[in-house]
Amino acid sequence: MRKKIVAGNWKMNKDYDESKNLVTKLLNSCKPGKAEVIIAPPFINLLSSIKILEDSLIKVAAQNMHYADSGAYTGEISGSMLKSIGVEYVILGHSERRAYFNETDELLSKKVDAALSNGMRIIFCFGEELNDRKSGIENSVVKSQIENALFHLPSSSWDEIVLAYEPVWAIGTGETASPEQAQDMHAFIRSTISSAFSQDLANSVPILYGGSVKSSNAKEIFSKPDVDGGLIGGASLDADHFGMIVNAIQ
Repeated sequence: MRKKIVAGNWKMNKDYDESKNLVTKLLNSCKPGKAEVIIAPPFINLLSSIKILEDSLIKVAAQNMHYADSGAYTGEISGSMLKSIGVEYVILGHSERRAYFNETDELLSKKVDAALSNGMRIIFCFGEELNDRKSGIENSVVKSQIENALFHLPSSSWDEIVLAYEPVWAIGTGETASPEQAQDMHAFIRSTISSAFSQDLANSVPILYGGSVKSSNAKEIFSKPDVDGGLIGGASLDADHFGMIVNAIQ
């Protein structure tokens, strides 16, 4: 049975004190249940979050990392640095990293390798934009993104991979993705992995949905057979709402 996961990506939000307050509240709102819970605070709040959560089941992820272990990369953070403070997960390939920082499939492939070499689990993001969806090429775009960054890996490495499908066209555009559209894409992703590797591997990989999940729609989205949870943005900044989303996992 695939692992159910709800991950909260805080993006560039919450200062040090705000972060500690939110993490403390999450201990009460996110009780142990059927879903693994992960939060991804900004870099400066990772260590304090890990310390607060050390006796809980909530995991901590970084929002990004560099592909090199060290070197003259001003402003960057390496996987070995993250691992040294107890970070278990890293988010790679988020649509905002791709759009604002020009992260390519080639670069993300190097980051994937670096994360795995440091013993980290990866939440790998991908998804089509509005023009792709309107042009009817969403499947080929998604297939290309996961093939280019992940399909060089051996089957054994996929135990450390969590996929997160982001329909970029449904985030802040006024367009809406239905639970059925989410299921259709998740099923396509699973079939793509099956064709390249095996049905068993495809059935074992958690695929999260990252298209504006809220407490009001989480239960319906999570009920779809190929949707294994969510990568949550804005709603993860409110402990009560995030807790309701976590509890929507059946």
